[in-house]
Amino acid sequence: MAVRIDKWLWAARFFKTRGLATEMVNGGHVQINGERIKASRTVKVGEQLNIVRNQEQFIVTITGLAEKRGSAAVAQTLYQETEQSIAARQEQNQLRKFNAASAPAPDKRPDKKARRQIIRFVRQKD
Repeated sequence: MAVRIDKWLWAARFFKTRGLATEMVNGGHVQINGERIKASRTVKVGEQLNIVRNQEQFIVTITGLAEKRGSAAVAQTLYQETEQSIAARQEQNQLRKFNAASAPAPDKRPDKKARRQIIRFVRQKD
């Protein structure tokens, strides 16, 4: 059975829509065995994918093929993520949480006086 990479990424639930999967593959966010590919390329069991989604990077090996999108449990059986990939993503999540905690959101929106100060500050840099 031959399955296109965009269909497989959609069926494995890496991307929400097939159109988005096609866009990401054509944009170079998905590589097979380290090579940039087109969305029409067929995938085979055993190939290694490098997938960049938002700020996350996945390195997975294809273990199954599917053309239709199933449940999340079924989707997880289509690939095996490497240990290095899991560890790197967990480390990135910890850094993101730490950065969010060190720079908390303001308690309220800026009032008119504060907005004017912000505008003056931003224009001052230009």
